[in-house]
Amino acid sequence: MTYHPKSEFMTVMMERGFLADCTDYQGLDEAMSKGVVPAYIGFDATASSLHVGSLIQIMMLRWLQKTGGKPITLMGGGTTKVGDPSFRADERPLLSPEQIDANIAGIRKVFAAYIDYSDAPNGALMLNNAEWLDDLNYLDFLRDIGRHFSINRMLSFDSVKSRLDREQSLSFLEFNYMILQAYDFLELNRRYGCLLQMGGSDQWGNIVNGIDLTRRVLDHEIYGLTSPLLTTSDGRKMGKSAAGAVWLNADLLSPYAFWQFWRNTTDADTGRFLKLYTELPVAECDRLGALEGSEINAAKIILANEVTAMLHGAEAAAAAEATAREVFEKGGVGDDLPTLTLSADEVAGGISVVQLIVRAGLAASGKEAKRLIADNGARLDDAPLTDAGLMLDAAALASPVKLSAGKKRHALVQLAG
Repeated sequence: MTYHPKSEFMTVMMERGFLADCTDYQGLDEAMSKGVVPAYIGFDATASSLHVGSLIQIMMLRWLQKTGGKPITLMGGGTTKVGDPSFRADERPLLSPEQIDANIAGIRKVFAAYIDYSDAPNGALMLNNAEWLDDLNYLDFLRDIGRHFSINRMLSFDSVKSRLDREQSLSFLEFNYMILQAYDFLELNRRYGCLLQMGGSDQWGNIVNGIDLTRRVLDHEIYGLTSPLLTTSDGRKMGKSAAGAVWLNADLLSPYAFWQFWRNTTDADTGRFLKLYTELPVAECDRLGALEGSEINAAKIILANEVTAMLHGAEAAAAAEATAREVFEKGGVGDDLPTLTLSADEVAGGISVVQLIVRAGLAASGKEAKRLIADNGARLDDAPLTDAGLMLDAAALASPVKLSAGKKRHALVQLAG
């Protein structure tokens, strides 16, 4: 892409690697240059926290606000009742309204760390699409909105096509999702003057649908912009670690474990992640990302500190780095390691070290824990762990023990009280 942007927002998006595609580069760039542009990203409330796979979208909203735009975080209280079929092999489980509300409350905490919801001209809005979806009259909706959608065109979108090509079921409920998401953009434009929808590149078809619908119904010019779908250099989906999802809420993942996830970034991803997930100048991100050998580790610590401080605060980042230094450099235990606390009843008859490794989050399954031990990758109090059949009783756990998986992942196991 050789487009040279005029607006600060589009410059940031392109220089830092946020931009995969845009429906109208020049039109959006000019709108951004003229005044405060309201823009939204939708987030389904399928869990009580977002994970790091959503962080690229949150950072886009943060940069939008820093460059003068007005972010709208749209919670899918309505669409979560349907479920987004995009690139999924199966239908999402349906949640109750109470579960959805509880999830939205959990997600709201994360946004407050990144985005300002004040009364400033570009203060962010948090909205819930249940506001206009819950009371829709089905027949009116079919007549006024449904007539603008071509089934032939909807079937051609990759998110639907991939399911049908694999001969996997796609319910009518899910098929409606793209119509509802398009309607969200229409309503946000009508109610709040929203001019831009952003999302991952898997949302391209849904975004284009919304733009087309709004043009047809309101005759308004609006825009879409997508970010690349991120995978790590070793091919893993961003947001997953060996121990599971990397949650953004501290009650689901400790700040130390979050810090450690970023510290464990591969060398090849460091520069790219610095540009996407921190606010360090681009030139500095490039300089740090080009370091080699042991020097790249310093860049990873900067990445971990910057990302953790933005979400959990500078103190949490400093504590995580101090704990890591104590664990790695001094062989100590550290104050801030993820901790598994067991009751006396749980260890009354002894508990297997394999079970402890899984429960401490160092392996996803017993099979993986046994393989870790067989490959000499597990340690107990810094000593090699070679016996997968080892049982620990209350006496062995009288003081906390440290479990390690490889050189970088550690956890404490202790008895309650």
